[in-house]
Amino acid sequence: MTFELPLSADAQALLFRDARTANAFTDEPVTDEQVAAIYDLVKYAPTAMNTQPLRIVLVREGEARERLLKHMSDGNRDKTASAPLVAVLAADTDFHEHLPRTFAHFPGAKDVFADDEAREQAARFNATLQAGYFLLGVRAAGLAAGPMGGFDAAALDADLLAGTTLRSLLVVNIGRPAENAWFDRLPRLELDEVVREA
Repeated sequence: MTFELPLSADAQALLFRDARTANAFTDEPVTDEQVAAIYDLVKYAPTAMNTQPLRIVLVREGEARERLLKHMSDGNRDKTASAPLVAVLAADTDFHEHLPRTFAHFPGAKDVFADDEAREQAARFNATLQAGYFLLGVRAAGLAAGPMGGFDAAALDADLLAGTTLRSLLVVNIGRPAENAWFDRLPRLELDEVVREA
């Protein structure tokens, strides 16, 4: 007997089953309203102690795009140059400054993250969770995402994120997929290869 998910088949297809990583996009712009709708959806997804360390730096055109392209690997540079919108997803290592408001029921929450190294580790872990939520949010908006780890993070941080407490995690191209935007879907591991009882 198969379990039937409460999520509609169309929603399952939009978010997971038919969704693909896009490598090419049309020139249709991604609007501020679309970005706001994506964030308004994904902001509700969980992080440890409601830390919410993800920061999203939008790169549209001009000097900022040129600066970003310098830090992309060769295989990612052209598609990043032509995407309507690029988002640099970063972890804010000073996320704890917001905890008196976002985790107000625990007055000592900020002090839990007094150690710089432990705080950065928590920031990176929880922002990475949020990056996954963000990719699903892009799909939920009817757009395609092309997430990439192929870039010089240290150089990008020293350039586009200079003077901030942000540390880059992922660069994501966003837009409407162009014709033939996909590679062939690669195999997925089966349930019995992934799930087991303890």
